[in-house]
Amino acid sequence: MTNSFDKSKLPSRHVSVGPERAPHRSYYYAMGWKEEDIAKPFVALASAGNDSAPCNTMLDAQADWAREGVMAAGGTPFRFNTITVTDGIAMGHQGMKSSLVSREVIADSVELSVRGHCYDALVAFAGCDKSLPGMMMAMLRLNVPSIFVYGGSILPGRFEDRDVTVVDVFEVVGKYAAGACPLKDVIALEKVACPGHGACGGQYTANTMACVGEAMGLSLPNSNMAPAPYQSRQEVAVAAGKQVMDLLAKNIRPRDICTREAFENAARIVAATGGSTNAALHLPAMANECGISFDLFDVAEIFKTTPYMADLKPGGKYVAKDMHDAGGIYMLMKSLAQTGLLNLDCMTVTGKTLGENIDEVTWNPDQKVIYDARAPLSPTGGVVGLKGSLAPDGAIVKVAGMKRLQFEGPAVVFDCEEDAFAAVEKREILEGQVVVIRYEGPKGGPGMREMLSTTAALYGLGMGEKIALITDGRFSGATRGFCIGHVGPEAAEGGPIALVENGDIISIDAEAGTIDLMVDTAVLAERKARWQPRSNDYQAGALWRFAQNVGPAYQGAVTHPGAKAETHIYADI
Repeated sequence: MTNSFDKSKLPSRHVSVGPERAPHRSYYYAMGWKEEDIAKPFVALASAGNDSAPCNTMLDAQADWAREGVMAAGGTPFRFNTITVTDGIAMGHQGMKSSLVSREVIADSVELSVRGHCYDALVAFAGCDKSLPGMMMAMLRLNVPSIFVYGGSILPGRFEDRDVTVVDVFEVVGKYAAGACPLKDVIALEKVACPGHGACGGQYTANTMACVGEAMGLSLPNSNMAPAPYQSRQEVAVAAGKQVMDLLAKNIRPRDICTREAFENAARIVAATGGSTNAALHLPAMANECGISFDLFDVAEIFKTTPYMADLKPGGKYVAKDMHDAGGIYMLMKSLAQTGLLNLDCMTVTGKTLGENIDEVTWNPDQKVIYDARAPLSPTGGVVGLKGSLAPDGAIVKVAGMKRLQFEGPAVVFDCEEDAFAAVEKREILEGQVVVIRYEGPKGGPGMREMLSTTAALYGLGMGEKIALITDGRFSGATRGFCIGHVGPEAAEGGPIALVENGDIISIDAEAGTIDLMVDTAVLAERKARWQPRSNDYQAGALWRFAQNVGPAYQGAVTHPGAKAETHIYADI
């Protein structure tokens, strides 16, 4: 049954109601809409679809499928597009400086399009890493009734009778450099690792944030883990179009759903799935849009008490398709809920609570991907927060699948990723060293690059857990090994990481949650007095603007004050 709506209380009244809006309505008639269509609520379908990479190639079709659901439920849909920067292609060169910046551009562009055209509700479609939090940040900022839809993951490739992902290709670069495989194997693997449409298949950043969307209640239950080629993606898109109209009728908004308790649930799911460390950057950024204080230390505190339950790549065996076939993120939450670690009273886009949604799920004891929360892979999470004299503002490491949780060794210091990667290729990194890559933070990069090319090459060389790597930049969700990111304060602000010299001893304990520079405080004070800020090559344009406005990583590397500084909410105009 179609809901009825009072247009006089919706934002779209400003572009569609009254004699003074005749010029505005003339544009809608030009696009084929009829008078009755213009009288309905206006629903934005925001797509990050493009031809840049397979993560995004299905999104426009999914957004167009959603039109059917919107119209069936009494709304008028309008699709528009925004950008993405696809990390797999931006990785390992200067292009990666654009990745995190794109999160802000995506959120801003969606906000501006919705504001400018006075849309009443929003369904957002994203596929690649930063586009997921970017879309959800826009939903929370605008606070109109909204649903997030993930485009779905890629199916695994097959190579030498095993499932492979793009990470295998990154790691084979290191094997080739070590002389451990011939070039023909590199070429053969690169041709089969990514067999079609969809985002990277392991529990990397895209799938981690897709799980976050469901855990927080911003996505329909068990909608996000279905691979992109599956026919069910069309069903999900149509259902989202219908359901957003129900949310509009009931005036259920994203900030009603994304309470602090919902953010706690999201952090819980990141740890339980061994998810990407980037979630500790994106959750605080999303919380900022709600006016909720939820930083890296809040995230890390939740990680401490969360069992690691999902045997997913890169630390485990399986990919997103397997997780979907096992029952999806709700199957994991079914078990986790029995421990009392989830807030079950949180509202979701179904109009029901998380607990009510979970009650509709039956535990599958025959699947092998998701472990029972009472008999997990390990008793505490796959991601750990760190703090100490090297990182007073915190740092983060993914420990899922790692055997070694303590490390101490001499530093070998690089002031950019390229220099570190060159040293790896020349096999100059020695077992037992702590590789430090600095001036790659949000301001110093600028843009806080990911280091997957370097870490994957190290793993390919067989050095994955024989060295440690720390940076004020980031790591891909696909990174594995003893790799610590988000070290703050960053080097560009004169943080302790800027003062490290070759040979300094660095001590890391992922069980105790500590990371310390074993240098006398008087020596550090002397180094600090000599330290001089560094300039970079980005003195104009989007990267310069980002560097001027970005805040610290532990608060999400955000570029505006967020909801705490609001004097109005768009949804109430």
